[in-house]
Amino acid sequence: MAEKSSSGGGDLPASLEAAWGLRDRPAKGPKPGLSLERIVAAAVDVASADGLAAVSMGRVAQEVGASTMSLYRYVSAKDELYVLMQEAAFGPPEPLSALESGAGWREALAEWASAQRDRLHAHLWLLRIPVGGPPATPNSLAWWEQGIQALEGSGLAEGDKTSVVLLVSNFVRSEAALMADLAAAVTARGVSPDEVTASYERTLRRLVDPDRHPGISRLLESGAMSEPDDPDYEFTFGLERLLDGVGALIRKTDGGAEPA
Repeated sequence: MAEKSSSGGGDLPASLEAAWGLRDRPAKGPKPGLSLERIVAAAVDVASADGLAAVSMGRVAQEVGASTMSLYRYVSAKDELYVLMQEAAFGPPEPLSALESGAGWREALAEWASAQRDRLHAHLWLLRIPVGGPPATPNSLAWWEQGIQALEGSGLAEGDKTSVVLLVSNFVRSEAALMADLAAAVTARGVSPDEVTASYERTLRRLVDPDRHPGISRLLESGAMSEPDDPDYEFTFGLERLLDGVGALIRKTDGGAEPA
């Protein structure tokens, strides 16, 4: 469980006090130039270079040229550091062009989802940080707010808007994690993605029994697995089907703006 701070932020966890700038900054110590921002930036650099597992208070202390104990004057625990790293790396959302042009909820939500995916792919180690609770940091609230704004005019109830935002956000995170794991597996084998797919198809043809696996057999015979692989296809397909479902929900809502 996150630590509570006694530095004037009420019952907020220490990580949220730090993220919102509510914590009193420590008095200057013997290491000139050491700051929370510098510590977090160094931790992000370590994660980007060597993965989240490489981040430790000792490693970050080496990167900033300070003692490990001196870091605890700024960050109380590694879990708190994770929250601040996530906040710094993910950053705030950019304005949605679909909102500015009045294109509609579907285009706005699709743009919002794609922007989240881009941020995750830029920092894949973010996917290794466990979800510790609902959004509460400045940037996570900004992304949540933008998702809700994308659904303005949809006719959905406020609670349903947040449910849709959560649904789409979970899809983005799940798809990014799956693609990252598959890419890592391909890299570990030292071959191209096309070679991995071709090898998998050959394996299936040896193992699949048309009587036991008629659906998979039809897939193999269709040649679909041999077609060129678009790395964005599964994301686009899944997102479009999710938005189809949101559209159906809007059409069921009294006063919905989505045409039948």
